[in-house]
Formats: sequence, structure tokens, C-alpha cells
Amino acid sequence: MTVADPAISAVKRSRGLAARERAAWAFVAPAMIAIGLFFALPVIAALLLSLTDFDIYALADLDNLRFVGLQNYERLMTNPLFWGAMKNTLTFAVLGVPLSIAASLAAAVILNARVVKWRPIWRVMFFAPYVTTLVATAVVWRYLLHTRYGVINWALGSIGLPAVDWLGQPSTSIPAILMFVVWKIFGYNMLIFLAVLQTVPDDLYEAARIDGAGPRKQFRHVTLPAIAPTMLLVSIISVASFFQLFAEPYVMTQGGPAQSTVTVLYFMYEEGFKWWNLGSASAVAFVLFLCILAITLVQLAVAKRVGAYQ
Repeated sequence: MTVADPAISAVKRSRGLAARERAAWAFVAPAMIAIGLFFALPVIAALLLSLTDFDIYALADLDNLRFVGLQNYERLMTNPLFWGAMKNTLTFAVLGVPLSIAASLAAAVILNARVVKWRPIWRVMFFAPYVTTLVATAVVWRYLLHTRYGVINWALGSIGLPAVDWLGQPSTSIPAILMFVVWKIFGYNMLIFLAVLQTVPDDLYEAARIDGAGPRKQFRHVTLPAIAPTMLLVSIISVASFFQLFAEPYVMTQGGPAQSTVTVLYFMYEEGFKWWNLGSASAVAFVLFLCILAITLVQLAVAKRVGAYQ
């Protein structure tokens, strides 16, 4: 063996690594190009658009386009309609996220129990609302919530309670939409919880039973710590979903009554496609992005503090 042999082996290894690296980049390149074309470039274009007064006149003639800097953001901060939409969105998120997580976790715990029969059928039934067409189900729920002909008011009347104008009063419109949204999305989170529950070792529950822990203590001291990272993931997804509510209030209430169900995304839609203030609509989109980012960072910080993830 000569002195040059180790050097030759090192060169061959480096060439092999370089070849594997090129092959890896070749596989990743199509996805990266797609992300750049259909995500990165539109985001950059929208950011630039938010710094202009791009409107219907600029659509007709680009000479009417002007750079206005942060004026769109300044106008948003002084627009009471925007702050009303932000308040409604926060209300949806604060009420809807815990409700949806609680409903999906309860369903997952029940379906994970071995005593439940026909579990695959129940899973399909619970997951079915998530994959059905949103607009079609929203229209159905409008009829269910109808003041005179709705099934829900009929059930209330059968037990002696007065009918409720669910979608016609500001005090009940948000709860009515929340009922629909939670019913629509809880099946997706249920499957996530169900998957992680099936990975919790039975030995932990057996040890807890030997120590005298009942079902509640088992859930608190065994189940919750085991699913904490998944709980964080589901909460982040749920917050982002509730902050982006649009189709539900658009179909069910058109933002009413008295703009009580206008969300930030609904407000952005009206700015961009009703009034054709595309620069202002882009500014709304970036404000919404910053809000979701800030809340996600807070969730991560709290989860790290309580030990939900490392």
C-alpha cells in the first residue's frame, strides 16, 4: 500500500458525496422551483403591491399606479371597519380553537377505546364533514338554523323554548357559525389525535391503574403528557384556520348582521374584489400574516415553557 492510496480514497469519497449531493438537489429542484414560482414570487409581488395604491384605475392603465409607502397600513390602523373585523376574528379564534380541540380530542379518546364497536364506521362518519364541500354544507346549515323552518328551532320548540333568530342577531350569529365550523373541521383534528393516542404504550396505563389512578387521572397524567406535542401542532393549525375564516360567514351571513361576522379575510376580500383597492387588500393580508406569526410564536414559547416540546 502506497502513501497515495489514502489520498485517492479520500478523493473518491468526496466525489461520491458530491454526486449524491447533486442527485439530492436534482430531486428537490422541481419542488423548490414550484415553491419559488407559486409561493415566493406571489408573496413578494403582494408585498410590493401593498406599498402602492393599485386599484381599478391602475388595472386600466399602469400609469395610474403610484408608490405610497406605508400609507395603506396607516389607513388600516385608523379604519374602524378593520378593527371591527379584527375583533370578530379574535372572537372566532378565542371561542373556536378550544371548542374544536376539545371536540376532536373527546371523539378521539372515545374511538380509541377498545369497548367501542364499529370504530372504522364511526371514524368515517366523524371525518365525513371535513371532506364535504364547504359551500354546500354551509347552505344546509343555513336551513338548519332558519328561524321558522330550521330543525334546530323545531327541536327547541318541542321542549318549550322560544325560536332563536340564529343568523339575524349579532349576539347569536357568531355562535351559530362556530357550531358549523367546529362540526366541519373537528374530524380532521380527531384523526391526528387518534393516530397519536394509538402510539401511547399500554404499559403506562397499566402502571397508572396499579397505582390506583382512575380514568381522569390516567387522562391527566398519562394521555395529556404523551400527546402534548400533537396538541401544540393541532392548536397552531386551528389558530391559523380560524384566523382565515371567510367562506363560512360569506355564505351564511354575508358578514351581517350589522357586520358582526365580518372577519379579516372577509374584509380583505371586500377591499380587493368589491372596491378594487388591491393595494389595501395586500396590506390586510400581510397584517393578517403578522398576527398569525405572532400568535404562533407565543404558542411555541408557552409550549416550551411548560415542556410540551424541546
